[in-house]
Amino acid sequence: MKSILLFACIIIGTSTLNAQKILSTKSGQITFFSNAPLEDIEAKNSEVESKLLPTNGQLVFTLLMKGFEFENQLMEDHFNEDYLESSKFPKSSFKGFITNVKEINFAKDGTYPAKVKGDLTIHGVTKPVEANGTVTVKGAKVAAKSKFNIKLSDYGIGGKMVGDKIAQNIAITVDCQYE
Repeated sequence: MKSILLFACIIIGTSTLNAQKILSTKSGQITFFSNAPLEDIEAKNSEVESKLLPTNGQLVFTLLMKGFEFENQLMEDHFNEDYLESSKFPKSSFKGFITNVKEINFAKDGTYPAKVKGDLTIHGVTKPVEANGTVTVKGAKVAAKSKFNIKLSDYGIGGKMVGDKIAQNIAITVDCQYE
């Protein structure tokens, strides 16, 4: 009986050691900024879902396009109806990896440079992207941040105001606090 109990403890202990902890958030933030000749436009979405697997660097983001908040309702309406067609393309996502994950010590406090590579889907179009960022470890909490640019035409986003009221290249900022 003792040997069966010992065997069960070894199996349970081994399973626990091999379990992969998935870091996640449902309140990540993605901000975009457009600097155009007629006006600057900025919007923030604070309901971004993200998962990060520290063992291999797998990283996933999902967000609803209608979750972006603007400084005024008219901008939000134009964004959702005329440019992003949010009813037709309600979600955006990113699926990729932190390519230098072995250089990040998730068990030691510090700020580590991160290189991210994957596929970004916006407006029903998927394109490969690469971005630099940081991963900060403080206690049991992990934060990931990045800033990169996208070209609207790469994602089939256009309209008569692109170039004048909306920049052709948009700055995207990602800020996620994982638990």
